[in-house]
Amino acid sequence: MPAPDSAPPPTLYFGYGSNLWLHQMRLRCPTSRYLGVARLPGWRWLINSRGYANVVESSTSTSTSTSSSPTVPAAASSAPSAQPQQHADNEVYGLAYALLPADEARLDVNEGVPEAYTKEYLEVEFWARPDGSSDTPGWTDVGGTPERRSVLVYVDRKRREEAKPKAEYVHRMNRGIADALAMGVPGGYVEGVMRRFIPEEKEGEGEVEEKGKVEEKALKQAVNFIDENTSGV
Repeated sequence: MPAPDSAPPPTLYFGYGSNLWLHQMRLRCPTSRYLGVARLPGWRWLINSRGYANVVESSTSTSTSTSSSPTVPAAASSAPSAQPQQHADNEVYGLAYALLPADEARLDVNEGVPEAYTKEYLEVEFWARPDGSSDTPGWTDVGGTPERRSVLVYVDRKRREEAKPKAEYVHRMNRGIADALAMGVPGGYVEGVMRRFIPEEKEGEGEVEEKGKVEEKALKQAVNFIDENTSGV
């Protein structure tokens, strides 16, 4: 009698936008697991004309892209830069998650594959969370030597110019930034790169009613994203 087929290995996914928000990932991908912090060298982070985050290859990029399966991890020697100005055009920090096939399929829908983003495998530097067996993720020291891993990245190759974020996306991104900092993403990267596009939300800023509407819309988008740049389908 033939042995039953083994389950496929989970996909290692690199979240760099609103999926930095751990709560949003739990809503969208219920069986996903947060694994640690990752850094994508040779790329830069921006908000594109759709009003959402994207990564674009920098002029000095040496990253490779493939649609095949992830490669075997290896040791890496480079360390993250510390100053905000060093982050701007040549690296993107994000959080790494393990995705089972069902959650990857859900994420494809939320990311608008293939119209809004395409799926690529890119090499990153990866720092595993120190409390991998704990249900509550904690801070990861990115000052140590990382591993090199091949990860799934959603990339928009069509819309590469800088633009302004949507209001509800600013709310979700601020939740994601808070989680990213708590997990170990360098503050210099957040201030030097992400804050160029995502303003920090101030307590009591704006009309209460209007702010409440934005937060409500952001939560709906976190659960079941609808692209406002299309007919909503």
